[in-house]
Formats: sequence, structure tokens, C-alpha cells
Amino acid sequence: MTPAPESSEALVVVDPNGRRARVQLYPFPFRVGRAPDNHLVLRDTRVSRNHAQIAFADGNCVLEDLGSRHGVWVNGERVEKSRVLHALDRIEFGVPDGYVLHFTRSGDDLQRLLAKPIAAETGKTGAAATNLEKLRAVLEVARSLQSSFSADDVLNTVVDATIAVTGAERGFLLLFDEQHELQVRSARARGGTDLPQDELRVPRRLIQHALETRRDLFSMSFDPTAADGQSPSNTIADLELRSVACVPLVRVNLSGGTKTQMISAGRSNAGVLYMDSRLTAVDLAGGNRELLQTLAIEASTVLENARLLEEERAKQRIEEELGVARRIQQSLLPRSLPETGWFRACGSSQASHEVGGDYFDVVEIDPETWSVVVADVAGKGVSSALLASFLQGAFLGGALAGNIREVLGRINTFMSQRAEHGKYATIFYAIVDSAGRLRYSNAGHCAALLVRHGGGIESLATTSMPVGLVAGAPFAVEERQLNPGDRIVLYSDGVTEAQNDQGDFFGRPRLREAVAGAGGLDCAGMHDVIQQAIRDFTGGAEQSDDVTLVVVEFSGRS
Repeated sequence: MTPAPESSEALVVVDPNGRRARVQLYPFPFRVGRAPDNHLVLRDTRVSRNHAQIAFADGNCVLEDLGSRHGVWVNGERVEKSRVLHALDRIEFGVPDGYVLHFTRSGDDLQRLLAKPIAAETGKTGAAATNLEKLRAVLEVARSLQSSFSADDVLNTVVDATIAVTGAERGFLLLFDEQHELQVRSARARGGTDLPQDELRVPRRLIQHALETRRDLFSMSFDPTAADGQSPSNTIADLELRSVACVPLVRVNLSGGTKTQMISAGRSNAGVLYMDSRLTAVDLAGGNRELLQTLAIEASTVLENARLLEEERAKQRIEEELGVARRIQQSLLPRSLPETGWFRACGSSQASHEVGGDYFDVVEIDPETWSVVVADVAGKGVSSALLASFLQGAFLGGALAGNIREVLGRINTFMSQRAEHGKYATIFYAIVDSAGRLRYSNAGHCAALLVRHGGGIESLATTSMPVGLVAGAPFAVEERQLNPGDRIVLYSDGVTEAQNDQGDFFGRPRLREAVAGAGGLDCAGMHDVIQQAIRDFTGGAEQSDDVTLVVVEFSGRS
């Protein structure tokens, strides 16, 4: 079996707004889709939950379609089953204006740029052949900037291309720091070798002064008639330089989409491409000026891409931490539910984001008594997830006491005094004994449905306000008598508020219809029928709220 590669393969992810991010292909198989458990999550409702995967076989990365709705496409061709990926392949998902992925092998594409002499065989001779090769070099550099996010490597490549285009001996790329002073970012010699940064002998203040007075490409050469000791030309003469050329790097804005926008207001220069030569003059004729300006725009673009990438990486680190929190939260849900005996249960909870504010649990108090709870913390995000975890601990600690009022009162006191202002939770908490006695309190939660075995559906409506709103609030407890075969459907508002692509809600009428249609099934069958009804209605649309569903069944003693 061929071992998986260490870290050379990656995907450049371009979202519908044009933002770019580089994602390492690891581990294999690398799954792509809308579901949050994929390695690459694409937040587009048109993308299937598990759309495609990239496997590693015989030294190659192989793209496979996982039965997606709209298919997966490589370079405009649909992948029927699988396809070997090659460097710079373009991957799409069968929908317009959607995500685009570029497959790369990190470093390989950049290393080959300008590897051959700039005047290679082209079938043409003279200036036409040279300019054709120079144009090809510029286009290759531009292409690399669109698919690579190793900013230092790309900027070195830009400097190498600049030297190749102009025939200069040395090239330096300088950027303004936070104090608006020029600092060397890349220093290269002809032949693609690095130079020490202090090899730039021309005072940077002179370059900066010339840059601030000229916005287009400019050059400096020796002027023996100049009398000013601070003249750039005298500095050039002192350093025995034949000529110098500078290309301004203009700030660009990529945040509005894929089209590059030049920023003209304020300090618009991001830095400068500096070239000098001691033996020959820097060549700015024969179209080289336009080529250099193209390179300057591309270098400016990669700088902005690098800035956006840092923002994306920071966001990705947060998402990775949230992913860990999600796995921990999922692990806290009950790992097994009673499937046999006088009390049975089936439940699920699907978070709409990385972490959710819903919680459910089923706990055995003693052989004759079970408790069940479904809770929904108001709001979204980490704070709601933390409160949901607190509720779980509170119920696990209080369930054995079997006192509904005491447990809810203790939680209410804690949330009223210590929770973030405006945070509260709706809770349905019930206890069922082997004689069929149901005691419950509905603290502002969705009305549970009591489904009678002989037919008929009763609503277990609200009995008190949510916990955390008012300190000292009472929590009333109601009772019902269950008969063998009766089931209770508990759910969060994410069920009734599940939406389809048209923005319609699933609603209580559809829920009651699904429950009535599963009237003859046990709790697991009813749970599956309701879930399927929700999936059929939403059609895979991304949801804005957590979806939690629990069905319990009183079977009675045999």
C-alpha cells in the first residue's frame, strides 16, 4: 500500500466572494462537502452534504464523486467516478458562482518558474522572440500568484522575473512598515540566488523620496553635472552603479471580489521594486516598461492576498478550535439509549453551527424510574454551548434526586445570578415511572406531543417561564397517566422552524402529520419518520438553528 504524502499536496479554496485560502490535503481520504464533519466544509446549500473526496493511491491524489447531486468537475469535465489530479487542476461542484478549488503541489510550480533561460527556443528570433519569452514569464508568475500562498517564495519569483526582464544584476523588493519606512523583503541576484539585505547600498530615504514624488516607473542614472551631494545620481556614482530602476508597488483591494481594485487615496504605495546594475544599463525599452508594470501589479496583488490569507488562517484556527469543542459536546450526549424494557428512547441532536445550544439526555434514576430532558439555550455560539454543557452537568447531578422543582429552581438561580445578561434556556423535563405515571415541567419550551397508542395526540404545553429570566420563579409540575404503547415526542424549535430553500417553515402542522403517519411504529421508527420528513422538506438546505428530536415510549411491564 502506497503511504500518504507528508504535506506537499494542498487545495487553494476560492469562495464565491473571491476570498482565497490554502488547505493542506490531510488526512486521506480527504472529504469535501457541506456537512460539518467533512475535512473541508463548503458553506453552500447547493453542495451535497458529502460531495466528494480525495484519496491517495499509487503516489497520486485521486478525486472521487460521492454520489453528489450536481456532480464534481475538473477543468470543465464531469468526473464520472474518479480522476487523478494534476498540478493546477481546477475543481468545481456543478453550480454557477460556487466554490472553486485548485489542486497544487506546494513549491513545485514556483520552482519551475523561470527555470529555463528567458531567451529559450520559440521559433522566433530577435526582439520578438525575447519579448515573447518575457511575456510568457510574466504570465507564469501571474498564474503562480493565483494559486500559491507562500508569499516570500512568490515575491522572490517576482524579483527574479524583474531581473530577467530588465537584464539588471540585482533586484530588491521593499515594503513600507507600520512606521511608513521602507524595509527589504526580498533581495536577489541574477541567477536566482539570495543576497544579504545590506547589499542595498542606496539610502532608502532617497528611494522613498523618489517614490513619493513619482507614481509610475522611474529610473536614475549617473549625472556628472549634479552639484548636490545628496542627489541620487551622485549616490549612484559613489557606488559605481551604471543605472537604477524602480517600480512602485501600489496598494490593491481584493475584498470586494475577484477583480483587483487599485487604491488611490492616501498613501497608496505599498513599496517598490528596485533594480540596479554596475556593468550594463537596466533595459526599460522594447515593451519592458509595460511588463514591469504588470509584474508590479501582480506583486501588489500577492501582498494583498497574503494579508487576506492571514485573516483566513486566523479564522481557520478558530474554526478548528470550535471543531474540537463540537466533538467534545457531541461526546457528552448519551452514547446509548434504552431499547428494551418498559421504557425506551431514541434521540438525536444536529448543531447548525460548529457548536450548538441544544441539549438532551435520558437518565435512569432507578430500575423503576427514568428521566428525560430537552433544553434549548437562547442564542448561538460558544456562550450558548457552554451553558448547554452546564445544563447537562446540572441534570446529571440532580436527576437522581427525582425532584423536578428543585432541579429547575437550582438552575434558574444559577443562570439568573451568573449567566451572561439576556441568556436563558427553555427546558422540558419529565420523569416516568414503571407504573406509567408521567410528571413533567415545561419551562417555556416547545409543547411536547403525547401520542396515545389507541390514537389521538395531546399537547404538553408550557407550565412556566424559561429558566434564567426571573430569580425565584416557580416551576409547576403536571402529571399524566401513560398506557402501554404511548409515546412522547420532545423537540427543539429547530424542528418546527426548519426551512427549505424558499424560506418556508416545517411548522407544527407538518410535525403532527409526520407523527400521525408513524402512529403504529415504536419510538425508533417514529423518530426516523420525523427526521425523514424534515429532510424531505428542507431538501438539504442549511439550517439556522439546532435540530433536536427525542421520542420516548412507555411499553409497560410484561
